[in-house]
Amino acid sequence: MAARFLWKVAAMVERHRTGFLTISCAGLFGANLTFHILPEDTFRPLYQAWAKGKPVELPENVQHLFHEVLIEGRIQSGNRYRAFVVFSFHPVSAGLPWLPAGCLVGIPANFCDTTDDEHKIANHVVVIEGKEVDWESPEGLILKGTLTFSPEAQKFAIAREAMYLQNNGPLTRAVVAPVCLAGTYVCGVAIKQLLGLYSGPVLLRGLYNIAVLAVGLLGYCLSYDAVSQAVEYKADRSAASISTDFARGGVEFYNKILSQNKSFRALMGKSGEKIYAPNGNLSPTYWIRLKHAPYTSRRDSIINILNLPQA
Repeated sequence: MAARFLWKVAAMVERHRTGFLTISCAGLFGANLTFHILPEDTFRPLYQAWAKGKPVELPENVQHLFHEVLIEGRIQSGNRYRAFVVFSFHPVSAGLPWLPAGCLVGIPANFCDTTDDEHKIANHVVVIEGKEVDWESPEGLILKGTLTFSPEAQKFAIAREAMYLQNNGPLTRAVVAPVCLAGTYVCGVAIKQLLGLYSGPVLLRGLYNIAVLAVGLLGYCLSYDAVSQAVEYKADRSAASISTDFARGGVEFYNKILSQNKSFRALMGKSGEKIYAPNGNLSPTYWIRLKHAPYTSRRDSIINILNLPQA
């Protein structure tokens, strides 16, 4: 019964394959842009930091810093960008400046502190592997230093997110899945016709389809990771090119992220060893996947910008 139903579904898809392909590609594209189309309704509730049952308000000094970044970075349509406090340790962002909903940039609560008032970070409660971090322990003291940034490093981190949105990074990433799906389908059909498999045994066509799906999935993984890394490098270069101070802040930011990840690796034990490499980079979840550019190479690319002769 189930086999007959699947056969009918396959026959229907075959008859209306162009329509199904169009709907599938549009659905994938829309799903990947969900956070960016309505960031206030989808993205902000997910990342919003809360304290005593209320959303944490962005301090005035951080709000001022955010507007400075938009001005100094010459962000187009700067009035389309809004900031709020997030619970994560790194800035996050969503939206597209040319959409009606605009853009949201999430700024971590630890950005309210700087290297000049490092002791304030101890007011934050950080729980790792079910245990609250003791800020006075050797590991806690090291982690405390990695969670506080100079104003220059904070400005770079915020500028990087703003540049990512201005460069249409979310759109670039969202295009990969439908393009790979369409490419896999078109190539699969073309090769099937070329080899004359449509008139061949059903089993052979089934094995061929499975092989095409496997190759298509592998191609998507590799393509998405390559595009994602390229988008991240571009955002870093755009932020570091604003001024020398931003570039120096970028080097500091990534150095502290690497030190921060080393601290997490030590505090989390065996689970930390699976997530973080000894040098502080993120370990690949799967052997063929590297969704984000290594922090060491991102830092080195900014150092190369600093080493360029100034005009």
